[in-house]
Amino acid sequence: MDFLSSKKRINVVGLRGIIGDLGRFQKGLTLEGCSEILERAFTYKNPSLVIIKINSPGGSPVQSELIHNRIKDLAKRNKTKVITIAEDVAASGGYMLMCAGDTLLANKSSIVGSIGVISASFGFKKLIDKVGIKRRVFTKGDRKSFLDPFEEISKKDINKLIKVQDSIFENFKDLVLKNRKKKIKPSQVFNGEFWTGEQAKSIGLVDSNEDLNSYIEKNYGKNIRIRHIEGKKSFIKNLLGSKASSVDLIDQLVQAMRENSLWGRYGL
Repeated sequence: MDFLSSKKRINVVGLRGIIGDLGRFQKGLTLEGCSEILERAFTYKNPSLVIIKINSPGGSPVQSELIHNRIKDLAKRNKTKVITIAEDVAASGGYMLMCAGDTLLANKSSIVGSIGVISASFGFKKLIDKVGIKRRVFTKGDRKSFLDPFEEISKKDINKLIKVQDSIFENFKDLVLKNRKKKIKPSQVFNGEFWTGEQAKSIGLVDSNEDLNSYIEKNYGKNIRIRHIEGKKSFIKNLLGSKASSVDLIDQLVQAMRENSLWGRYGL
């Protein structure tokens, strides 16, 4: 027992998937959804190190920042070092999560970066005109129908969207700079581009391309005890999923298309 207690305790947790709430039957990464597992990762057996494996193409900037802040808060409160690791992808909001680490690792072939903001939609104005459909919209507040896909986009709408994106982008950059200011050139990385893990190391977005076992052994020795902290599986969620209506199935299809679009940007 004394031998076991003398070992450095390391807890490992995974954060995987699209960031944000994806609907009734698909849960993305949200603060509410991962708070419990993060709490356990930082408190179970009082670890000296927490390793967070990240595999995400991004998603909600709000949830990305909330989860990032929770990790930083837990690390400070428990006086615990954090290593974040990019698995296949840690891009956009996924890279924001990586910035919660004291040390950032990525495989040479991981996809890392995409520090930027994107907004995409469709315009159906000509289609409904061709079909002969009349759209009727009644609002209080002349900006309530902002970016209506069934109306021509206006310069005023575009300018408003750009201002919103600018605000989110500045917040994203500030968060990255708090972690990587001395290691990156802002003009080189704040352009929305993504890189392989090997390229990301050369421009300062990550610290190492070593595999986890080698890095741990080199920096923490062999006298360690590693525990993998797993989330609880919901039997009720699986049961509900098997009884989905046709409307629910359509909703799931739409969400799946959204997920495929986000992952597909990085060749996955």
